[in-house]
Amino acid sequence: MSSISTNQPLSSLNIFSGKGVQMRTFHITWLTFFFCFFAWFGMASLMPIAKEQLHLTKDQLGNIQIASVSATIIARLLIGRLVDKFGPRLIYTWLLVICSVPVLLIGTSQSYESFLFFRLAIGVIGASFVITQFHTSVMFAPSIKGTANATAGGFGNAGAGLANITMPLIAAGFVGLGVCTKEDSWRYAMVVPGVMLLVFAFLYFRFTKDLPNGNYKELGIENENKENTFMLAVKDYRTWVLTIAYAACFGVEITIDNFAPIYFTDTFGASLKIAGVCAGIFGMINIFARPLGGIVADKVGKRYGFSGKNLLLALLLLVEGVGVIFFGMTNQLGVAIFLMFLFGMSLKMANGATYSLVPFVNPKAVGSVAGIVGAGGNIGAMLIAFLFKAKAVKFTKDVIDESGVSQTKDLIDYTNAFYILGIIILLTGFVVLAIKLLVKDKEEEKLPVGVDLAYQTVKS
Repeated sequence: MSSISTNQPLSSLNIFSGKGVQMRTFHITWLTFFFCFFAWFGMASLMPIAKEQLHLTKDQLGNIQIASVSATIIARLLIGRLVDKFGPRLIYTWLLVICSVPVLLIGTSQSYESFLFFRLAIGVIGASFVITQFHTSVMFAPSIKGTANATAGGFGNAGAGLANITMPLIAAGFVGLGVCTKEDSWRYAMVVPGVMLLVFAFLYFRFTKDLPNGNYKELGIENENKENTFMLAVKDYRTWVLTIAYAACFGVEITIDNFAPIYFTDTFGASLKIAGVCAGIFGMINIFARPLGGIVADKVGKRYGFSGKNLLLALLLLVEGVGVIFFGMTNQLGVAIFLMFLFGMSLKMANGATYSLVPFVNPKAVGSVAGIVGAGGNIGAMLIAFLFKAKAVKFTKDVIDESGVSQTKDLIDYTNAFYILGIIILLTGFVVLAIKLLVKDKEEEKLPVGVDLAYQTVKS
């Protein structure tokens, strides 16, 4: 087999294979992204403990949730341009090293202000998504990009779900070993994801390549990419349509990741572990739902083109909106979990469908388009966090804790926030449905310019 055939984007995705630079990079990329999300949302299921110890108010909790997603907005915009210019390998490595610092240090917080600062800084790790989507885009052929992007994104996003399930167990493990008290357990638990970020920084730098046939520096692509790819992305209206859509699906996803544990404990009286498992179910849906969105979008795209994928995205948003409305209205835990699963399926499929469109908006600016659309998801999450802060209702209730002791606690009701959120998602779905995104099929088949430049340097 020639060097050309072994060093070009793959036209199929075999997730059980690790052969070749393409599949090795694919697996390291989604695993790295998985632990980035694990670190990003590691505090979510531990917030009830931190809330009690640091005496956080309703408004302070709202500010913390806003901070956790807001830094990602700027980070994603910046990372998209940097990846276009310098390649994913170096940028991902540095991002992991830098973001491990606040993850490791958040446990030193003794006040609301310091906790808020570290939560804000941890949010930068959300920019890892842009690099992940860029890297899978250049490793796979156009016919399979949606599936590859959605699979890597879905597997990675599941890190938030596993964090919600396992972080309370990790915290309990430190208590069981006598390392710390229950009140301080969240501090020690956050060391685990911080260390994992450093481990994957080494793995990413050592075992991946920017492109199927080499790194940017070796191929001289850093010097070739002088065009302002960010402006190319900004000038294309399709970038902004996808940005709005992603705000209504991924923005909602990370809102649920952040608020679900507290929602289940305060609304339904669930224990910390049960609430973590319930929220974890939502995150773990990513393993199959987001890839399914990419697979269906690729199939729709082959027959109906770019506008067909757009129609699929709009329909998924409409289903999501209806599901969120009914989720906010129920007062039964079992029904709430069932509805969360249903709207979570459409939401995560919409995530996959969105990033099946991203690589084809402008092949010269894949990183920048991915960055802007990804930032849109976090802008949505930030605005939704303001909504939850404004519509949250504080109330006092006598509850029985896990040890059987009755206590009077300040709880928060987010029912109205979920109802309004569902209406907003529905409106977004109708907006996307009303906008025709028209491109010629031939234009959809272009590879990102980075790949084209890379192949000019390959020797037979």
